[in-house]
Parts: sequence; structure tokens; C-alpha cells
Amino acid sequence: MIGRLNHVAIAVPDLDAAAAQYRDTLGAKVGAPQDEPDHGVTVVFIELPNTKIELLHPLGDNSPISAFLEKNPSGGMHHVCYEVENILEARDRLKAQGARVLGDGEPKIGAHGKPVLFLHPKDFTGTLVELEQV
Repeated sequence: MIGRLNHVAIAVPDLDAAAAQYRDTLGAKVGAPQDEPDHGVTVVFIELPNTKIELLHPLGDNSPISAFLEKNPSGGMHHVCYEVENILEARDRLKAQGARVLGDGEPKIGAHGKPVLFLHPKDFTGTLVELEQV
């Protein structure tokens, strides 16, 4: 059901410093900051030859990333994102197998302009999983 790894997301307390570290220290191609108000984050994508790194920073007072950074002040891995061909079929199959879909269970448009869903980390060995329709 899942396809390729789309990205690994890392929550960061300082978006500019994190982007500079990937660009200047690691020599990576770093995109521009992109506000995602529906998700409460500002993102920067780091382009790698085989996938992407998504840097996440809180946007607004109700950002889910704020609570994560309170527990992890230095930042850390937030989620992994896998591609699926049909997000509704994937959702229905996962729910039938007992997996919990976060939120209202309906896909939202993600940072790539495609439908996304998040799966409860307790159902996936402690890892928050994002599914993105390709």
C-alpha cells in the first residue's frame, strides 16, 4: 500500500538556523520558508537526491509543533511521510485494520498541495506517520 518515502520531518526551534545548517554545513539545496496556516506550521524543504527533509517551525499560538518543542526544546524528528496512490482507500483499509487516523479522518491539503492524513504514533511503533496522495 505505501509507496516511496516522501520526507522526514524535523521540528526545529530556529528555522533560519536549521536551514542555514543544512545549506552551509551540509551543502544541501534549501527551499524558501512556506507558511501552512491550516497545519499551524512554517516549513522549509531540503531537497535530497532520493527524498526530502521537511523542517517544521510553529506558526501561530495553536501550532501542534509548539507542544512538541516544549517537550523537545532542541527539536527532533517529528514524523515520516509515505506516498500512497489513493489516500481514501488507504485510510479506509487502515481504519478497518484498527489504525487511528488523527483529526476528523478527512484528508487536508498539505505543503505539496496534495491530500494528506496523519496516523496515530501509538499504532506505528511510536512514530507519527503522514500519508500523502501522489
